[in-house]
Amino acid sequence: MGDEGVMSASADAADAGRPAGAAQAAGAAQAAGAAEATGPAGQYAPHPYIGGRTAALRALAAWRMRWPGAPRVVVVTGSPGSGRSRLLAGFLMLCDPEYRKRLPLDDLDPATVPPDLPAPAVPDPRGRTSAQVLWLLADHLGLAATRTEDIFTELAAREEPVTVVVPDVDLAGPVRPANEPARLIRDVLTPLAATTTVRLLADVPRELAAELAAAAPGGQVQVIDLDEPEWADPEGLVLHAETALTPEAGAPDLPYTTDPDARRALAEALARRAGGSRLTVHLAVRSLFALPAPGDVDPADASHLPATVGEVLDLHARRLGAEPLTLRQMLAPLAFAEGDGLPVELWHPLASAVAGHDMGPAIAEGMLLAAPFIEPVEQAEPAETAETADTDGATGDGSGNGSGGRTLLRLAHPVLAAEVRSGLADARDAQTRIAMALLQAVPQQNWSLADPYVRDYLAAHTLDAGLLPQLLTDPGLFAHADPVTLRAAVEAVPLDQLGAPAHTYLRTAPLLTRSGAPAEMRAALLETAFVEDGLQPYADALHGLGFDLPWRTLWSLPLAGVVSVAPAFLLPQGEGEGGEGGGEATGGSRPVAALVVPAGTPGARPLPDSDTALLLHDLFRPGHLDADATRMRRPSEDEQAASPYGLSRGADYLRVWARESGEVVTALLSDTPFRDADLSPQGVLLVATERGVTARQITVPAPAPVPEPAPERRQAPLPAPSPEAGPEVVPTIPAQATGTAPAADAASQDRPQGVEGDHS
Repeated sequence: MGDEGVMSASADAADAGRPAGAAQAAGAAQAAGAAEATGPAGQYAPHPYIGGRTAALRALAAWRMRWPGAPRVVVVTGSPGSGRSRLLAGFLMLCDPEYRKRLPLDDLDPATVPPDLPAPAVPDPRGRTSAQVLWLLADHLGLAATRTEDIFTELAAREEPVTVVVPDVDLAGPVRPANEPARLIRDVLTPLAATTTVRLLADVPRELAAELAAAAPGGQVQVIDLDEPEWADPEGLVLHAETALTPEAGAPDLPYTTDPDARRALAEALARRAGGSRLTVHLAVRSLFALPAPGDVDPADASHLPATVGEVLDLHARRLGAEPLTLRQMLAPLAFAEGDGLPVELWHPLASAVAGHDMGPAIAEGMLLAAPFIEPVEQAEPAETAETADTDGATGDGSGNGSGGRTLLRLAHPVLAAEVRSGLADARDAQTRIAMALLQAVPQQNWSLADPYVRDYLAAHTLDAGLLPQLLTDPGLFAHADPVTLRAAVEAVPLDQLGAPAHTYLRTAPLLTRSGAPAEMRAALLETAFVEDGLQPYADALHGLGFDLPWRTLWSLPLAGVVSVAPAFLLPQGEGEGGEGGGEATGGSRPVAALVVPAGTPGARPLPDSDTALLLHDLFRPGHLDADATRMRRPSEDEQAASPYGLSRGADYLRVWARESGEVVTALLSDTPFRDADLSPQGVLLVATERGVTARQITVPAPAPVPEPAPERRQAPLPAPSPEAGPEVVPTIPAQATGTAPAADAASQDRPQGVEGDHS
């Protein structure tokens, strides 16, 4: 992970939370020349982006300058919509060595301007898990730690303190219902606050602020609650409203925008009525400008001015002659939307699902009704979707748009989304209706054809509706869904509510997220994991979903302490005994896997002068073989050379390559360390890890196959074991998970998406 998610106090920090027209508003604030409430009139210009908050900026500048007595940890909190994100964004503008050159520093209060120091580390938590945020910070700082706990130890050992700013904690996490902000506080910010070499500034929701503040030793933490009188800044809120009403900020020419006195009176009334909420003021102004005939607004008439975000919605609907419930039903799908927003083509069906009737006419005729509260987002086509696009230009995202992108819709602020959800009669029922509608939108119950939003975020919607465990029986969903979002959703479910397939997914998910593998490789890794866990029907189902999997897992043996694995041939009884096991492979020779295991392993024969033993296992099917080592021989060099595949191994990976071309045909990562690996002439990959041994039949055709080996080198199909041909299979010691022989079950190609039927 690189530094792409670490903002060095740059303008990106501000732009992330900047509402439409903020650039013009910044210039308008300077042009307005409004006086600060904390100093003599006209003495200092307001911060061009914040437009106030002098007391808070002075406290943050003191923290940045490390003044004597200044706190080491600062927690900025406040009610939703109070302007926490805007405050930190404006402060980070002052901390960025390049961006601050664009600010009128000489006009600002000197006590609010921090010194020109190297930019702090600013790991962006938006959409990321707590682990991702922590490793993002570690990578940015160049730490050598390889374990989470070592990161804090290494930070504590630094001679020079490190400055870290974490904005937008409330937006952490790939999916909203998983409550990642609480985990980020517990697992990342609290340990950082307790590390004396870390100077920490964080923007935290009020319900989590006390927990973080308690982590730092006494006297080293300061809580800036923007709702408290010390930090509230009512005059700054008036300036914010007045600036938003100026034509220089993009306001239309209206009596209360062009006339300075009328503008000031309305700004004061809006700020007074909003009770300190910058978001309420911002949305109220957008609502006024969206009216077809704004007309006059009487600042003295409280019925014209909203006090809360909810009142903004209801007042706006009534001004347009609509029912407030209609507006909230229109916005409900966007209030529950995950990620960057909801695809525009899903808005109508999901709104209809929530309302219980067709919302198409309301949406088509009600854009003025919804416009002040909605923002479009242009999304680039996901790389995986682009790779699987049809030759006729279809993107596979369900939109039918082959241009390489599409439009998403989101609400203007997370607090607005929370207000819409809380205003519904039954939020869980609404989420259930949305989840069912998304499920019905999967074409032919085929996840490869599903809209990317449905594929990646259905788990989040079902989690919020309390239905996720029922969904986690579909191997197609496991393979196709974004592993970061699906893992976050599954981890939020209590373990005792998860079935066996979900447990397998959960233990495999770290490998899926770490590798960044595409859907086909995710399916291959899951196929092996299902065999390892004894869930053969789920492994078979993955082979029936249209994937070109690079292997088929033949069997898995849960066995600890394996020393080595190797392919071999077991000669018929009477051949090789008492000798060195030489001789040609004949039709009676049996391909086996030779496993060197700890002495005392059930079913294994001790090796002379060693504390290890030899366990022989059939190469192609489950079962142990009770035979003497003298009847075993390794493949000859000629037999190995005749194989179309070769094997190379690194510290944490295996690669299978075509011998003639040298091209890698598949690669393998493991969530546990490799102990040994080998490849048989028949293309069976034997892998030993801390978990045990697996055998995978490589199914990827070699790009340039070698000529057929000489007839005497070829192995005939294995006959059923007989007393003359070899020992009987002993399948019970130790217990093992079983796979399917190389000849695939033809019926598996027609299996439905779900192992236990249609779960989509």
